[in-house]
Amino acid sequence: MNTEPRLQHHVDLHPYPLLFATISGAHLYGFPSPDSDFDLRGVHVLPVKEVIGLKTGPETVEKSGVYDGLELDLVTHDVKKFFRLMLKKNGYVLEQVLSPLIVQSSPEHERLRELAARCVTRHHAHHYLGFAANQWKLSAKEEPPRGKPLLYVYRVLLTGIHLMRTGEVEANLLRLNETFRLPQLPELVARKLAGPEKGTLDQADIEFHQHEYDRLIAELEAAYAESKLPEVPQAAEELDALLVEVRLKLV
Repeated sequence: MNTEPRLQHHVDLHPYPLLFATISGAHLYGFPSPDSDFDLRGVHVLPVKEVIGLKTGPETVEKSGVYDGLELDLVTHDVKKFFRLMLKKNGYVLEQVLSPLIVQSSPEHERLRELAARCVTRHHAHHYLGFAANQWKLSAKEEPPRGKPLLYVYRVLLTGIHLMRTGEVEANLLRLNETFRLPQLPELVARKLAGPEKGTLDQADIEFHQHEYDRLIAELEAAYAESKLPEVPQAAEELDALLVEVRLKLV
C-alpha cells in the first residue's frame, strides 16, 4: 500500500536495522485529518555486543517533531522487548505487526505477521476494555466535549469485539463498521475531518454515546466470556527461535 514517501527517509536514518516500520494511529484507524501526524511503529535489532555486555543498547528508540513539514512520531522497540510484548495481552503490538500501511518490511516481518495470529488470546479483551475505559474518562473531562476521543473509544471496542468473535486483528474503524453498521460513526468521522469548530458535542449527543459505550462494553465482555480463543499464546517457541536467528545475523 502506498504511504507518505517522506516517511522512508526517516526510517532510513534509524540507527539500527529494522525488521519493519508501519503506520499506526489515525491513519491506520481510518480517520486521519489532513493535519494528522504520522505514528510510525516498528522493531529494531540491537547487535549482540549491545545486549551481552555491561553497557546495553536502547530497548526503545523514539523520535518526534516536525521534519520537512511532516509531523512525525517514531517509536521502535528492540526485537526482544517487542517479542515479549507479543506474548502478553497487548493489542497494540499485534496491530503494528499487522498494519497494512507498511513503510519498510523484511522476510522476518512476514514471519511475524504469520505468528501474530497465534499470539492472540481471549485475554486480549482486557487490553481493549482498559483502553476504552481510559479514553472514555478522558473524553468526559473535556470542556467542551469533542467527538474525536469518541472515535478512539468506538475503535477499540469494535476491534476488541471483532477479535473475540473471529480471532482477526482489525484496527480500521470504517472497515469494522461494515459489520457493525453503527449509524453514528460516519457523522463522527465527518465532524473530525471538518475541524475543531465542528467537532463539539451537545448534551443529547453525550447521553446517546454514553448509552452506546455501556452497550458495547457489555457486548465486549460477553464476547470475551463466549470466546473460543486460546488462554495463552501459541507462538512462544517460534518467537524465541526467530529472536536468536535475527540477533545472530548481526554477529
